[in-house]
Amino acid sequence: MGEICAFKIHGQEMPFEAVVLNKTSGEGRLRAKNPIDCELQKEYTFIIQAYDCGSGPSGTNWKKSHKAVVHIQVKDVNEFSPAFKESVYKATVTEGKIYDSILQVEAMDEDCSPQYSQICNYEIVTTDVPFAIDRNGNIRNTEKLNYDKQHQYEIMVTAFDCGQKHAREDVLVRVNVKPVCKPGWQDWNKRIEYKPGSGSIPLFPSIHLETCDGPVSSIHATIELQTNYIGKGCDRETYSEKSLQKLCGASSGAIDLLPSPSATTNWTAGLLMDNNDIIFKFDGKQGAKIPDGIVPKNLTDQFTITLWMKHGPSPGLRAEKETILCNSDKTEMNRHHYALYVHNCRLVFLLRKDFDQADTFRPAEFHWKLDQICDKEWHYYVVNVEFPVVTLYMDGTTYEPYLVTNDWPIHPSHIAMQLTIGACWQGGEVTKPRFAQYFHGSLASLTIRPGKIESQKVISCLQACKEGLDINSLESLGQGIKYHFNPSQSVLVMEGDDIENINQALRKVSYINSRQFPTAGIRRLKVSSTVQCFGEDTCISIPDIDAYVMVFQANEPKITISGMDHFARPAAQFESERGVILLPDIRIVSTVTKTEHPVEFKENGGANKPVVLEEVLHNLDFCDILVSGAELDPEQECLELDHVELQGKHLDATNSTAGYSIYGVDTMHNYELVLRQIRYRNWYTSATFDRKFRVKCSELNGRYTSNEFNLEVNILHSSNANFMDHVNHMIVQPQFLQSVHHPEGRISAVHNSVVPSVATIVIVICVSILILIIALGIYRIRTAHQHSSTDNDGSKENEMDWDDSALTITVNPMEKYEKPHQAEEESAEEEDIEDEEEDTTSAESDESEEEEEEEEEEMIAQKGDKQNSTRQEQLEWDDSTLPY
Repeated sequence: MGEICAFKIHGQEMPFEAVVLNKTSGEGRLRAKNPIDCELQKEYTFIIQAYDCGSGPSGTNWKKSHKAVVHIQVKDVNEFSPAFKESVYKATVTEGKIYDSILQVEAMDEDCSPQYSQICNYEIVTTDVPFAIDRNGNIRNTEKLNYDKQHQYEIMVTAFDCGQKHAREDVLVRVNVKPVCKPGWQDWNKRIEYKPGSGSIPLFPSIHLETCDGPVSSIHATIELQTNYIGKGCDRETYSEKSLQKLCGASSGAIDLLPSPSATTNWTAGLLMDNNDIIFKFDGKQGAKIPDGIVPKNLTDQFTITLWMKHGPSPGLRAEKETILCNSDKTEMNRHHYALYVHNCRLVFLLRKDFDQADTFRPAEFHWKLDQICDKEWHYYVVNVEFPVVTLYMDGTTYEPYLVTNDWPIHPSHIAMQLTIGACWQGGEVTKPRFAQYFHGSLASLTIRPGKIESQKVISCLQACKEGLDINSLESLGQGIKYHFNPSQSVLVMEGDDIENINQALRKVSYINSRQFPTAGIRRLKVSSTVQCFGEDTCISIPDIDAYVMVFQANEPKITISGMDHFARPAAQFESERGVILLPDIRIVSTVTKTEHPVEFKENGGANKPVVLEEVLHNLDFCDILVSGAELDPEQECLELDHVELQGKHLDATNSTAGYSIYGVDTMHNYELVLRQIRYRNWYTSATFDRKFRVKCSELNGRYTSNEFNLEVNILHSSNANFMDHVNHMIVQPQFLQSVHHPEGRISAVHNSVVPSVATIVIVICVSILILIIALGIYRIRTAHQHSSTDNDGSKENEMDWDDSALTITVNPMEKYEKPHQAEEESAEEEDIEDEEEDTTSAESDESEEEEEEEEEEMIAQKGDKQNSTRQEQLEWDDSTLPY
């Protein structure tokens, strides 16, 4: 029997080899040449043959066995973990539903055997979530989801193969919950912030309408800005009624019947008042008497009554008359000459004309029935009287009376009349005169203008709001959009057929407030919408939008008045025709404090924040120049202003013994120009040595006020000094005078800065009288000596003996010395210089005080040069007539 020497495997690159273990028995072993990977190949099939030990495998003499087929199957090892196909799984569900399957996750295993390569189970790792997963990876919700409760869920899921090996990484599953489709406006903010000076800001820059695929054919939207609780119905200018009328170009002559209480307008002092807006509240127990002379008795056939009124329903079924304005008999009788009152939510104007030539029926009562009279909101009323026609304007809209009743004229009498507000005066037919027919509500800016009526343009200006709705870029609204504003621009109506065009139009709606210092607070905003659908009896309903605009507080301005606060002028300038300009260099500046880098107060530990002062420009509404101390005496002094200085400006002025008041809404620069032209005159200055004034300005009717600028003016009296000089030059010894010398600059400074007090003046007068008596005594002695000199020549020397044992001569070292014959010449020169100074003052009133002082010093220096050149002559004694 032969031996087996080899085994041969037939096949391409089989990873196996066969080796002979026993040649005699032919036993061999099949083994792998390299490691076998099941994942690469699960099984192998090949042919093997055995060879004897002939001449060798390559020879031709060896024998081989028959072919045998070998089949090898590779056994798997669980070496791989499951892996998910996706890194993140996402799904979106609608709230309120239970889903059988929201989404399916899927994992894979790279093992080769079914036992280890199949995924047998999935599991949710995240706890406490309303979801479950089955063996196939389907995720479902276990309860109804709520969008308001949670918008999104994030859960982690793992997988297990059949060998219970879990995934090497868990997978994230994100489930978004969307609300049930509800028709309505989306993507808008409830709070809109507005900073003063921002101009126009959009209210809904990203808004769009969700219709839930409803068959919408047209949309109608109404945007309403609710400001009825701000001021008098909206943010209006809070200037005084007088200033507003000047600003709007109203006719002059309006009389304010509800002014702020003051010394001259004290009849409103006892009324309930809101100081911020000059609003007077009447509770049915108060009335005010207008003093006689405030309103003329004869209003003529043309006059205007204007007022702001806020009034609610009257109590009771048949309420009493509620008097706004009433002119009735002061005593004896109870006749109402004219009145404006509310009765059962009707506005009534009564006008009883006096009996003249024709004793006939005439229109006497004019009635208007308007819902606004009792809606508890602010409205602006103007009653224009062109007798016998009376027209009412309410919020700028014209209303004719629905009822006009006639009455007989009132017969003339000598009974005085009483004008009242808030109630009517009942002076007769009662035991004790009293108020009656009280008003319940609020009034403001009640004026009466005799002799003139107001135009529609002025009325619209007076009641105009400074805030409202606006549309940015009307040109880009798009075709098919219709819109409409109400007169005050607090309501905007939009209508269109295309949803996207409506969305674009609503994004352009904005809020604007043109006031530099707006009223801070909330403005409520409401958007109501209705839609129409194609061929549908029922259509979707769009909920209203309730939002608000938050207007921030403006930085409070600090108004500062500066300028020359003290000066002195010769009396002749005050006595001149033009007087002396009081405020030649007055300056009005306003600044606000701003934080450079705002930080939270808590974070800063309460430390001071970095701030910066910034100059701002704004209007003023009045400046007062008031006299400090005793009021002006109209017999000898006054404040004056050429009214041509007010032309071209929104300014007016009033004058009184208490001072000068400039009012009207205008720029600080225009106020400066006018204030620099106000002059003080005093044509009897002998008893006046100084005057003090104070200046104060205001913006927004006293909401912001300036500092109180104080000015002191001294009147220099030169007559006493000239007289003293004249007498002293006659009696003082020349030797002493030569030792007295003062620079002219110092003398000028004394004249400009020293203020003579009363005690100083009294002392000067007493010394003057004493020196005058001595001078008269000397004169008489010299006259007697001259008469007796011819009779007794031998006694000349004895007569010249001067008994000076009791004579004391006091010299004022600050005086200037003149010859008697030069006093009149220099006095004339001083008058010429003063005349020149007056001309300079009137022609160059805008120059600074320093330039004026330099001019005066130059004139005084020129005068001083003359005096220095003749000083030796002035100091020589005229002894030509003295005998020796």
